Amino acid sequence: MKTFAPKLFALLFLSTILFSCAKEEDGVYFNSEVVSAKVVYSPMESEIISLVNAHRTSLGLNALSTLNLVSGVADGHTNYMIGAGIISHDNFAERAQTLMSEAGAKTVGENVGYGYSTAAGVVNAWIASDGHRKIMENPDYTHFGISTDSNAENRNYFTNIFIKK
Repeated sequence: MKTFAPKLFALLFLSTILFSCAKEEDGVYFNSEVVSAKVVYSPMESEIISLVNAHRTSLGLNALSTLNLVSGVADGHTNYMIGAGIISHDNFAERAQTLMSEAGAKTVGENVGYGYSTAAGVVNAWIASDGHRKIMENPDYTHFGISTDSNAENRNYFTNIFIKK
């Protein structure tokens, strides 16, 4: 019986570790608290909102309204990029699906950026890029959200998500 107890304990311990109920971290941040929280825009985020809308209205397009849910989803992606140390559109399909089901979005577009020190810098870079500009100038979009944050080296990451409701 003495040799059986340590083996049973080891099996129980190993089973607990391997089959625990902890949620696996997949880099997708969509819990309802994050996406529905009240959003307070930083000065840089507020300036990006203004610059994007100024660009759109200068072309005769509608100004976009911010939507907390969209900014919350954008914030999750910005944090993901900082944590991963990359700039990417990873998990875009999941973000789009969340916005379709939670915000009633019909279409979703996304611009990301890295390293710019000013709002004007990142917005001008998006305007200079055909793909990014096309998303920013899509006349069907009605709402958007923005998130900026910096990594430990003080380099800025940006996620700007656009939706049509």
